[in-house]
Amino acid sequence: MVLWKKYGLLLGGLGFSHLGNWIYVVALNLFVLHLTGSAAAVAGIYIVGPIARILTNFVAGSIIDRSNKRKLMIAADIVRGIIVFCLPFMDSIWLIYALLFCANIASSFFGPSSTYYKTKFVAQHDRKRFNAILGTFNSGSFLIGPAIAGVLIMSFNTMITIWVNSFTFFVCALAIYYLPNVDEQVEEKRQSITWQVLKADFKVVTAFARTNRMFIKIFLLFQCTLMIAFALDSQEVTFIKQDLAASDSLYGLIVSIAGLGAIVGGIVAAALTKKISLKSYLGFGMLFTMLFYTAFYASWNIWIAIVSFIALGFFMAFSNTGYETFYQNNVPPEMMGRFGSVTSIFQSVLQVIFTLLLGVFADVFSLQVTAISFGIISILLASLLFVSIFSKQALHIVKD
Repeated sequence: MVLWKKYGLLLGGLGFSHLGNWIYVVALNLFVLHLTGSAAAVAGIYIVGPIARILTNFVAGSIIDRSNKRKLMIAADIVRGIIVFCLPFMDSIWLIYALLFCANIASSFFGPSSTYYKTKFVAQHDRKRFNAILGTFNSGSFLIGPAIAGVLIMSFNTMITIWVNSFTFFVCALAIYYLPNVDEQVEEKRQSITWQVLKADFKVVTAFARTNRMFIKIFLLFQCTLMIAFALDSQEVTFIKQDLAASDSLYGLIVSIAGLGAIVGGIVAAALTKKISLKSYLGFGMLFTMLFYTAFYASWNIWIAIVSFIALGFFMAFSNTGYETFYQNNVPPEMMGRFGSVTSIFQSVLQVIFTLLLGVFADVFSLQVTAISFGIISILLASLLFVSIFSKQALHIVKD
């Protein structure tokens, strides 16, 4: 209750935005699938974002670290709200990709800015619990969002459903507007972003990486595993509808029911922050998440898929909480924009590569065989992550 009083507006704004995102994911996947009839076109949605981040993130990081994060977050949400509002009017997949590209440029500014804001605004002793509660909100969105999407799609259409997400961006911007500034001093430090400044910023990030090798090792293993999970997400709707023969409304219902595990996991993760170590959140959470991701694509009927989804959602709540806290504890706030943006380029490249490979191999072989193979690779990476986290070398960086 005390935590809610201190951070309720931030939790509410971000949580409401995440709710809209889950409504939007279901609606946009179906909108594009109905418009094109192509699984490849749906996969393209998941490629446009990483490409936008690859092209903009390095410059974005330098701007973020020299700007007011609260103002950037508000501007990014307003821009995204306007862009998403325009999406249903598009009748060309390339126009849709162009708008998604622009929306992801705005997201390139929002993500690192919000990480900085949370790190500065939330006291260090509250971080793990705050992240767990925010994770619960996100898990609740995972549960409720697709159900709302299903109801809206059945009652109206995908256009109205996508507009709901546009509205949530504006609500999030309003909530952030009423939050205090945490870095007003940056207003006095502004400088032009030149090529020399960008090179100097890159050197700062690489110097940090060289002097914090164990942190970077754990970070890279986590991100490589996570990017495979994101690639698998790109084929989720195709697998459920084509391999498991589910209807549009049943697809939304399946994802919604599966979110039950995520919200229960979020509640348990928030309740056990004082009893379970950060290592366990991060190591066990990611390993079991990928085990059940693989089990989902190995399913031969709807019920096994639902059980696997519930389980992966439960453990993902722990891995997300662990990672957020680990990241906030180890990356200096004054360089979070640059570090987050530079590493996001790496993440985006991996996501594009894994998503393209998954799509190509799915056409050559089958979606199920390909997804299971990718899942096995992710389990091996998660196992390496687990060993690294519990090694003696990680004692000083993976701690509560």
